[in-house]
Amino acid sequence: MAGNTDGKTDFDVIVIGGGPGGYVAAIRAGQLGLKAACVEADKLGGVCLNIGCIPTKALLSSALMVNELGNAGGHGISFDGLAVDLGPAQARSRAVANRLSNGVGFLLKKNGVTHIEGYGRLAGGGAVEVERDGERRTITAGDIVVATGSRPRSLPFLEIDEERIWSSTGALFQKRAPASLVVVGAGAVGMEFADIYNAYGTKVTVIEALERVLPLEDRDSSRAVAQAFKRRGMDIFTSARVESTVARDDGVTISFTDGRGKAHALDVDYVLSAVGRIPNTEDIGLDAAGVRLTERGNFIAVDEATRTNVPGVWAVGDCAGNQLLAHKGMHEGVVAAEHIAGVGHHTVDYGNVPNCTYCHPEVASVGLTEEQARDKGLDIEVGRFPWVANGRALAAGDSTGFVKVIRDRRYSEVVGAHIVGPHATELIAEFVMARHLESTVEEIDLAMHPHPTLSEAVAEGALGALGRALHI
Repeated sequence: MAGNTDGKTDFDVIVIGGGPGGYVAAIRAGQLGLKAACVEADKLGGVCLNIGCIPTKALLSSALMVNELGNAGGHGISFDGLAVDLGPAQARSRAVANRLSNGVGFLLKKNGVTHIEGYGRLAGGGAVEVERDGERRTITAGDIVVATGSRPRSLPFLEIDEERIWSSTGALFQKRAPASLVVVGAGAVGMEFADIYNAYGTKVTVIEALERVLPLEDRDSSRAVAQAFKRRGMDIFTSARVESTVARDDGVTISFTDGRGKAHALDVDYVLSAVGRIPNTEDIGLDAAGVRLTERGNFIAVDEATRTNVPGVWAVGDCAGNQLLAHKGMHEGVVAAEHIAGVGHHTVDYGNVPNCTYCHPEVASVGLTEEQARDKGLDIEVGRFPWVANGRALAAGDSTGFVKVIRDRRYSEVVGAHIVGPHATELIAEFVMARHLESTVEEIDLAMHPHPTLSEAVAEGALGALGRALHI
């Protein structure tokens, strides 16, 4: 154990923040026999569970159902007067989130973790000040894990007010789909909400400053999703620069310049700002404790075991930088707790974190893009297997996209995998596991995949990277 173990502290471990990274760290600490506390000022589960990952996926499930109903004729289903209403879907998403938030409280209790309601700040020397309803108290521990998360970024020309200019939070709580919406930012959050609102009848326009949507993904993935969204009637502007937004009582005027230098001014009902997130690292006592931040982005600087520069202080999740993803934060929480308990035998592999976007078509990836692999000078072979050649995808009527595997010829390792299409976010786990186990592409093929399944496309993509796919 890294901190004080002489029994003179209130707890062995205090976790500041009850989001995915925080509550998982606290649970794992409890499982390892440590006396743990989790300090949270809001609902347990953090942004992801309450106003992020979970409720948006509930809405995306509803949006997918709406889109499938539009194609029900091919299944022999016909009806008159199809009407869609965002309100019930939004209420359902809140019910799902609330149920899981309550479940986190149960899990903390089950594992002997003390849940302390209040706002936590580092006070130095193993102390945490907890503020609630104007009252403050101090608790102590041998080790402290900071898991304070992040929040939406607001820009000078795109000031979020949650009235006419939404963050993802504002977009999540709407009970009515507006006639028109501009989404600024075509990362995962922007594309997911574009999918939801388009399904419920909103005219959606997407504006992205970089040259393509989903700019962190492989170019082929970005292209496939952009084409799919355009077929659904969405307008997409890339390499575009927003100049100003003027909010009124009845709408917003957004002015921007497109990639060709042409000026546009759109009058729309609402604008969604999805231009990234910033860490919650202010007013949490980092200065008092002497914790160092990164030079860029004001994230807490950590090593691969989530240690900060101060012995006994750790940081996990969005506030610790790297990928701002819930599963990355959860993994960090486990790593931190195990190292605190003295049983840590692994660190965080930040090169093997899967990226997932849950729009339709889904997008998932792990490792390097083709461009990154070539820029590194790797001798690669690329296999690509389209869903139109997969029987299960065709049977389900969902054959947009592909599986793409990038193989290093030297050792035949999977240096990158990219999936666009049905259940991509589930299938990517096979590639994550393969990379973790340092499997070769040949070994993926030799592991028999059932037929007919979507997972066959994983094996076919691997065969494609060997130049011998069977079904294309």
